[in-house]
Amino acid sequence: MDFMASKQPENTLLGPESDSQRTLYPYVTGTSVVALKYKDGILMAADMGGSYGSTLRYKSVERMKPIGKHSLLGASGEISDFQEILRYLDELILYDNMWDDGNSLGPKEVHSYLTRVMYNRRNKFNPLWNSLVLGGVKNGEKYLGTVSMIGVNFEDNHVATGFGNHLARPILRDEWHENLSFEDGVKLLEKCMRVLLYRDRSAVNKLQIAKITVEGVTISQPYSLKTHWEFSAFQDPAQGAIGSW
Repeated sequence: MDFMASKQPENTLLGPESDSQRTLYPYVTGTSVVALKYKDGILMAADMGGSYGSTLRYKSVERMKPIGKHSLLGASGEISDFQEILRYLDELILYDNMWDDGNSLGPKEVHSYLTRVMYNRRNKFNPLWNSLVLGGVKNGEKYLGTVSMIGVNFEDNHVATGFGNHLARPILRDEWHENLSFEDGVKLLEKCMRVLLYRDRSAVNKLQIAKITVEGVTISQPYSLKTHWEFSAFQDPAQGAIGSW
């Protein structure tokens, strides 16, 4: 019997199934995060939907978390990857606290760390499938930045991820100003979230708004927005669209 000519069964460790595999497609995802600076700190908004493909499977997913003493993180994209990022940040904050030197990481340092993590994973062709928003206040200085899944990052007075980058930021460019009060900031975020609810199929009418000031982080209880669906364009969206279905 020719043992050399015999085939290895394909279900053994030496078969094709032993090849290293990467998760290159997100499974449970969250949609847009919108954030802005206001006169006392940072405001951030995100809904609580978690979509399994195109199915809105989960409706109580919290996507904004405090990081250390001075920072607030929001994420869109794959929920399990967001949980992994939170684990990285827990280790970072714990290591920083172990020095017990009276200093603590601020939002600028945390944002810089996240840009390196995301770019590093992208270079390994094993990205963390998230777009992140990091805001915070330290020593009276407000900071707001974002980083994409491939490490592209910037700082601005207002930022948004996902569909919010296309639908919410034009509203923010028109209506944001530096001396925005807390009440006006919340109204502006609710306006953005309402537009996203109308236009983004993955959005859900259950959201939270978080603020961070020198006093710390406050995240609201989930609530719903008042909506109006009787617009004529909603009732007959194909009217006037020649050749549409």
